[in-house]
Amino acid sequence: MKRRGFLTTSAATLGALAALKAQAADGPVRRVGLIGTGWYGKVDLLRLIQVAPVEVVSLCDVDSKMLTEAADIVASRQKSGKRPRLYSDYRKMLAEKDLDLVLIATPDHWHALAMIEAVKSGAHVYVQKPTGVDVIESQAMLAAARKYNKVVQVGTQRRSTPHLIDARERVVKRGLLGKVAHIDICCYYHMRAKENPPDSTPPDYLDYEMWAGPAPKMPFNSLIHPRKWRAYMEYGNGIVGDMCVHMLDMVRWTLDLGWPRRISSSGGILMDKNSRANITDTQTATFEFDNVNAVWTHRSWGDAPDPKFPWAGIIYGENGTLKMSVNNFEFMPRGGNAKPISGEALFEYAKYPKDETEKDLERHVASAVRGHMLDWLAAIDENKRPVADIEQGHISSASCILANLSMKLGRSLQWDPMTHRVVGDEEANKLLARPYRGPWVHPDPESV
Repeated sequence: MKRRGFLTTSAATLGALAALKAQAADGPVRRVGLIGTGWYGKVDLLRLIQVAPVEVVSLCDVDSKMLTEAADIVASRQKSGKRPRLYSDYRKMLAEKDLDLVLIATPDHWHALAMIEAVKSGAHVYVQKPTGVDVIESQAMLAAARKYNKVVQVGTQRRSTPHLIDARERVVKRGLLGKVAHIDICCYYHMRAKENPPDSTPPDYLDYEMWAGPAPKMPFNSLIHPRKWRAYMEYGNGIVGDMCVHMLDMVRWTLDLGWPRRISSSGGILMDKNSRANITDTQTATFEFDNVNAVWTHRSWGDAPDPKFPWAGIIYGENGTLKMSVNNFEFMPRGGNAKPISGEALFEYAKYPKDETEKDLERHVASAVRGHMLDWLAAIDENKRPVADIEQGHISSASCILANLSMKLGRSLQWDPMTHRVVGDEEANKLLARPYRGPWVHPDPESV
């Protein structure tokens, strides 16, 4: 553990994490399956193995090479040393009906069908964000979780990030900001693909037909798999659907905000017109809540206005400003007697030495993922909603999807969360569900 990280995490937060770890350690051995064994699938699963008595019995992926590599890692990391069963079709894995927990870390266009089938099979689910690739998918996921009475945690782990919990408790809950009327959320990472690769034959270890599933089956190229599929709107929702979801969810949680009542967005491919990527490189979106607006900006080129907070949420209050990121937070008071408060990411290398050497692990995020897993398990034990319950994930995800629809239509959208419709805009409402490629059938919230 970095000493600096330890000193900037409050005793209360550390105590709460310790209590959750003790509760998980005393719990039953749960049988686990993972759907999607790529980058974040392994990040999530290996953090779960670190904090709870689980047995990973099943892994599923349409990439047989990735699947085999994940099985080797799991066998070396779980206590039993056993190698999980391997599947290429999640439906066959879930048909066994022998899993207590299912983790889903597929590309976005597969989240909904896999999550709905998992709760039907009797499992509690941890699903990566965004909840769905369209609004109706996301709504159906919420309906399924409630119908089958399963605890579904969404991978918006800012809600379980130790230094951000501190910021919420030490700054916001104590009223140090005063009245808040504006929020900036942003991402200035140069993360949009710049390549223009030729079409090619899918590798023989990838079932590309199943990979595409309900989404359009585009001609294969190296941007599609592995890991770069976010270059295409066909399989996700661009940088808004990837990065804005996290920051919007973070500030919603920090300030206890619900649905935005109006959403507007504009942007496009304004800088890099050569890449095959069809997602925007520049976009703004305004999420209007009752008494505060959250304004998103992303730009995958140029410099960030504040190099210390390139992916961040900034809450402006009458008595001060709170800046929050995955790495740190800073509260800067405006006059008065309050003092600056800051905190940094918690590193736990002494407890979890694998964090230092694990390939592709975002080390500053490891403690947040562990906390998120512990919160999920505690919610299952206590039959309550987890901190990033599927409803909260649905609100943040659908709001970002609506921002993209606003940009596409060129007008703001007034949202009615009771009817799950855009008020007075049937053209927008027709876009709430994307067409599915057969034989896959789009989920219906009324009949999941």
